[in-house]
Amino acid sequence: MKLIFTKGAGKSDLMEIHRQGMAVERIDCPKQGIIPHDMVHYAIEHTLHKRGFLGRIKEGEAAIFQMAAEAESDAVERLVEVFQADAWSGGQSSAPDLIEMYAVTCAARNCSAFPLDESVIAAIRAAMIDLTQRWTDIKMGESLALSL
Repeated sequence: MKLIFTKGAGKSDLMEIHRQGMAVERIDCPKQGIIPHDMVHYAIEHTLHKRGFLGRIKEGEAAIFQMAAEAESDAVERLVEVFQADAWSGGQSSAPDLIEMYAVTCAARNCSAFPLDESVIAAIRAAMIDLTQRWTDIKMGESLALSL
């Protein structure tokens, strides 16, 4: 599956989902001051080899915002929320703080958390930094393609 993120000039960016034998799906991604939300999904799902929103789409589900609850993808979504919040605040939270925030977030949503340690946090953070730099380097109207 190929994801093409296009930097928009207005209030949103665009993600196109290209899957073999299926029509291209497009999702508007509201600008949030960091990389698009679904790019955070990519960083986590690709790094951890976990099945979240993008993994479910890759397997053929429609790209809708309200998917049915599912343990692994729900746990991915909680981790996306944690890393997104960290990025909004400068991306400097310690690994133990992120792990604790993830545990609290999962507990609040009755969701089983993945086991995480500092090396996992560092790997996700490195992916986020790389994607942020690549996204920053492109101009309005240009695209960044990722494969999952």
